[in-house]
Amino acid sequence: MTVQEQLLIEQRVTNEAKSSIVAYLLLIFLWGCGVHRMYLGRWVSGFVMLALWGLGWLTAPILIGWLPIAFVTLWVVVDLFLIPSMIREDNAVNRQRIATELARY
Repeated sequence: MTVQEQLLIEQRVTNEAKSSIVAYLLLIFLWGCGVHRMYLGRWVSGFVMLALWGLGWLTAPILIGWLPIAFVTLWVVVDLFLIPSMIREDNAVNRQRIATELARY
């Protein structure tokens, strides 16, 4: 692989990279809705988070809902630290995909 091809790959990875600022803003303002995970391409866990959050608030008046709310809150706090690694992982996958595309041509 030439230097020019490597530069092209890095440029495309940079252009397609998810923004950590957007991910953090979604996490902070929409907290337990899981939208930050959906933005980062983790659709299933984002919908699970959204379902648990909604179910928790629907059942909170009968006290059962506080358990899923607490679980999602803990999950979101952990995600505060995981967002950079999620973006790095997404960039690595994009880098591999783009390199494979270039190798075909």
